[in-house]
Amino acid sequence: MEKYIGCVMEIIYLGRDNRITQRCIEIREVQDRIIKAFCHQRRAPRVFRIENILAMQPVDSQVS
Repeated sequence: MEKYIGCVMEIIYLGRDNRITQRCIEIREVQDRIIKAFCHQRRAPRVFRIENILAMQPVDSQVS
């Protein structure tokens, strides 16, 4: 997971409330089973549990 630090990724995430959301995040730090990232949807730093990430793919920087 550390290889994605600094990358913008699109994730499908299962939140605390069991809702599934799609987010675009920039990974800033990986610790244990936690990802600290900037969430473009919320425009704020967020923390994500790796086990709650259902799918993940890099965002193509060529596409806007």
